Amino acid sequence: MTTADEPSVSIGDVSHSTFAIGSHAHAESHHGTGPGRDQAAEELLKAIRELRADLARVQASDRTRALDETLADTEDEITRTGTTGESRRQRLRELLTDAQTVLTLFTSAGTVAGLLGM
Repeated sequence: MTTADEPSVSIGDVSHSTFAIGSHAHAESHHGTGPGRDQAAEELLKAIRELRADLARVQASDRTRALDETLADTEDEITRTGTTGESRRQRLRELLTDAQTVLTLFTSAGTVAGLLGM
């Protein structure tokens, strides 16, 4: 039970809110959606996911593991930022060229290579 001298706090609906309580409290809000992607980034992301699924079906080698790792990093970058940098695109081009013998089996590799301007 409270008396008239005590302060009172009332908190209503706090969904989609950020708040902090106390003399040294700190609150940060990071609400919202990720960055938008243009059509080219969407197409590349889809092709990367298809190629990664295809790579999972072949016997792994150093080349295919390196390619899959870079594809995963690129997928993450596009998901986080909505785009991918030229240096990462160049790295993918190099890895696709290196793994060409395995990748000729996959239509998805041709799609990724085409979207990278190879």
